[in-house]
Amino acid sequence: MQHIAEISLEEAVHMTNQGFGMGVREDLKKIRCAVVFCLLSVLVLALPTAYLLAGNLRAHKSGPAQVADESVSRFLKQQTSPMSLGSSAEKPRAHLTVKKQDFSPSVGDQFPVLQWEHERGLAFTKNNMNYTNKSLVIPKAGDYYVYSQVTFRGSTPNHNKPASITQIITKVTDSYPEPTQLLTATKTLCEMGSNWFQPIYLGAVLFMEEGDRLLVNVSDIQWVDYTKEHKTFFGAFLL
Repeated sequence: MQHIAEISLEEAVHMTNQGFGMGVREDLKKIRCAVVFCLLSVLVLALPTAYLLAGNLRAHKSGPAQVADESVSRFLKQQTSPMSLGSSAEKPRAHLTVKKQDFSPSVGDQFPVLQWEHERGLAFTKNNMNYTNKSLVIPKAGDYYVYSQVTFRGSTPNHNKPASITQIITKVTDSYPEPTQLLTATKTLCEMGSNWFQPIYLGAVLFMEEGDRLLVNVSDIQWVDYTKEHKTFFGAFLL
């Protein structure tokens, strides 16, 4: 009886070990399946990411060159197309710069007219825009941007300083006997000291007829700063 009991105990231990081994093998099998599933999931997610990164890298390498080529191509087409040659290069335009003024007296109730440099330095007249008799002559009807800046300066005692300064862009046309004030601006100098300077800028889009003449009037020529061409200038160009 004791022998039978001992055998039964050994068999029970053996069966227990067999059951434990089977459980371990099942757990290992589950772990292996889980690891394989994770690896497959990572691979599936990595493929689209790698594809996108490769696409971005190709775009980064080829994009700037392609954009540059397209920009150059468009620029060359614009420069060589008949429309571009006739639209901008042949439009009347002029930029006049300041020069030392003759202190000529004003005529009637009109302010003195400024005279300009039209050939030297930054000054030019192109495509039939002419400068004559202190005025720009419009060669072709259309919408023009007309502009002028006059810088005034002085170094005088306060009692000799003008109370205000004025700039006017005036149009003279054969169809109307009196000059027409197109743009005007006035600034006071009351709060400035004895050494002062004040620029006045005027600019607007205006319709002009062929043969119209543009000129600039100022309240007093003696205060106009003619030392630098970028301080006082006058011009117009067809849009």
